[in-house]
Amino acid sequence: MERVSGLLSWTLSPVLWLSGLFERGAARQPRIMEEKALEVYDLIRTIRDPEKPNTLEELEVVTESSVEVQEINEEDYLVIIRFTPTVPHCSLATLIGLCLRVKLQRCLPFKHKLEIYISEGTHSTEEDINKQINDKERVAAAMENPNLREIVEQCVLEPD
Repeated sequence: MERVSGLLSWTLSPVLWLSGLFERGAARQPRIMEEKALEVYDLIRTIRDPEKPNTLEELEVVTESSVEVQEINEEDYLVIIRFTPTVPHCSLATLIGLCLRVKLQRCLPFKHKLEIYISEGTHSTEEDINKQINDKERVAAAMENPNLREIVEQCVLEPD
């Protein structure tokens, strides 16, 4: 009986795997990361630009390919966002990064570590801005400023 069960399992596994009903662990992993990346993208694409009436998606500041999710362990994920300011000297790039961070910290339904960067070569002061938006103390201090907090709240507010 054990031999029949093993033979049946050996025969059905490839069929189920090809049909998408069963996935082996290694094959399933990239799909899960893609699904999580899409989940992240869906949260950030509706963030409003601080000085324009458009969303970050409409301005192509963020795209699906600008979001990456990596598994740290079974319950924790590393979320990496690379955004592209509309111009190389954008004065609000730091604010956009802050909006991304605030929205994801509030809304992501899974445990995560968050890294946000300006896409390489797309801003004149990208290194300085990358340090600012990934420094927890600077982010906390920025959110204590009532004027800045109000702008962030307006940007991350979900559209009706």
